Amino acid sequence: MARNNNKALVPEAREALDRFKMEAASEVGVTLKQGYNGDLTSRQAGSVGGQMVKKMVQAYENGLK
Repeated sequence: MARNNNKALVPEAREALDRFKMEAASEVGVTLKQGYNGDLTSRQAGSVGGQMVKKMVQAYENGLK
């Protein structure tokens, strides 16, 4: 039985996460639409996710300084 783990722990954060995703996508040259983006290639989706992680790590490291 599959569980839906795509639930935000803080539902109010959904908009901020969507803006963050759009920003990361534009930085790597991937065009996202509002809503479903299942037509992206694995490479495009990975680029967006990788950019998001990179930015989160940078933000964390800057917070440690």
